[in-house]
Amino acid sequence: MGFRLTTLNLNGIRSAADKGFVPWAESLGVDCMGVQEVKAQTEHIAGRFDTLDGMAGHFHLAEKKGYSGVGAWTRHAPTEVITGFGNAEFDAEGRYVELRFDAPATASGRPFKKFSVISSYFPSGSSGEDRQAAKFRFLDAMWTHLQALKAEREFILVGDINIAHQNADLKNWKSNQKNSGFTPEERAWLTKLFDPAQGGLVDVYRRLHPDTTDECYTWWSNRGAAYAKNVGWRLDYHFATPAVAALARSAAVYKDLKFSDHAPLTIEYDFTV
Repeated sequence: MGFRLTTLNLNGIRSAADKGFVPWAESLGVDCMGVQEVKAQTEHIAGRFDTLDGMAGHFHLAEKKGYSGVGAWTRHAPTEVITGFGNAEFDAEGRYVELRFDAPATASGRPFKKFSVISSYFPSGSSGEDRQAAKFRFLDAMWTHLQALKAEREFILVGDINIAHQNADLKNWKSNQKNSGFTPEERAWLTKLFDPAQGGLVDVYRRLHPDTTDECYTWWSNRGAAYAKNVGWRLDYHFATPAVAALARSAAVYKDLKFSDHAPLTIEYDFTV
């Protein structure tokens, strides 16, 4: 028994469905799946994507049509679902859904009395200076939120973070050091987040695979045959509190089928909810 958790940026749930996402997802048998860039409204979800392989879906959709949006399907009923993280600017963009699995004080056999799975989509800054500035505002707000959350519960945040952390996390690191997603400031934010003395969270994939390079990529540009040449970036993560990260057993990036410009990342943990 364990807890298998997948994350995938869909780049549009309807587009991914046209590429075979649903039967693939239903074949996985995961406990939970977080998705980003849903790019849909409630009427597009209802009756088509609100359940998946018996898992109930919970979504935080953007006010703007065809933009952003996150979701999470779960095989286990959450005790609470939270949409948004209390920031008006970014909550309007549909970037955060949290499923809480809290056990009664009298429960036994559960390693975590308070545990959450979060699906989040961090902004991209690649379209210009205004969006890069927004990305930095998001990182500041998310830092404060995650530190407050860590003080009261265990969690895994999965999602498209839109930042490659180290040189090993992208093919062309030398030529991208001034580009959004690999700026020194963004990389420093992750370094601080993963510092036990500061952010105190764990990059779970790197805990399991500290040395991978070409195998670790989860996103490829649609330009210049990047996918065929494996000129990729590692932009999709599991961030976990240390007690949860210590129970991670295996991680895999799936590349046999392509549903979007991102690849799914699945990690199995040695606990149940």
